[in-house]
Amino acid sequence: MLILGIETSCDETGLALYDSDEGLLAHRLHSQISLHKEHGGIVPELASRDHVRRITPLFNEVLLASNRVRADIDAIAYTAGPGLIGALLVGASFARALAFSLEIPALAIHHMEAHLLAPMLEEKAPTFPFVALLVSGGHTQLVRVDGIGQYELMGESVDDAAGEAFDKTAKMLGLDYPGGPALAKSAVDGDSQRFRFPRPMTNRPGCDFSFSGLKTHALTTFRATEGNEQDKRDVARAFEDAVVDTLFIKCRRALEATGLTQLVVAGGVSANTSLRQRMADYSQQSSIQVYFPRNEFCTDNGAMIAYAGYRRFELNPETSNGIDVRPRWPLSELNVA
Repeated sequence: MLILGIETSCDETGLALYDSDEGLLAHRLHSQISLHKEHGGIVPELASRDHVRRITPLFNEVLLASNRVRADIDAIAYTAGPGLIGALLVGASFARALAFSLEIPALAIHHMEAHLLAPMLEEKAPTFPFVALLVSGGHTQLVRVDGIGQYELMGESVDDAAGEAFDKTAKMLGLDYPGGPALAKSAVDGDSQRFRFPRPMTNRPGCDFSFSGLKTHALTTFRATEGNEQDKRDVARAFEDAVVDTLFIKCRRALEATGLTQLVVAGGVSANTSLRQRMADYSQQSSIQVYFPRNEFCTDNGAMIAYAGYRRFELNPETSNGIDVRPRWPLSELNVA
């Protein structure tokens, strides 16, 4: 079975072809970083227009790279939410129109479920059940995963998500866009002993997160310095260390609460080198197995949508004919089928 995956939830246009027998055949991704850089953040209207320009050429590239034609496609999976409404509509409209012309199903896929399943594209993949840390854009969540659609939310951010806090702190420090990777790069040369930031909400029970106060603490600390490049590096290091520690502590707490021994870490922030190293160290020192997607599948991409579409189609091949997008879509509202 051949599934086309389409991702247009925010500022990346991603398409991929996944074969149920051969695995991932091809994927292509266009990032809009250069488009939004001059604005210092994502402009929804510009994002939507760029998706319109890119989606057809990328579709043709994926077909060519996989040596397939349109008639070979058995189903189309597209990101239906959460995300920017205009951006979602581009992918949904393209998917529904193409599916109608080919007389094949089109499946509405939850963006966070796709991130959660992304490590299953790897040769070393997790098996159900496991705990998942989802750190993608505006989401930071800990979820117990017992199967496709069987999700129990254990904790989430009560204010800024980790990715948002990275971006906002980077902007306050005057670092380049996109902020998260720029802050992580700056932190590499920071003095880990100069500042120690709080680890928010780790001194109370539960698995919820809060990063808004940490962001404010970073700003207050930076304003008390001379504001030179080394000050930026040191504040960036202290901030990153605090976020990584907090994520690690909450993951360990969730694993202990469930008794599970597998941890999936997925989403854009899962590409962070310090987070990966901390989790790798934890895995080596314990019986916990930690799974990450490869770096190119940490950010939004069509491959994870195609794979999620395949797993969803296995459960329920019936689809609706309408263009179904949901800018806000809690993971807890997903069903098994």
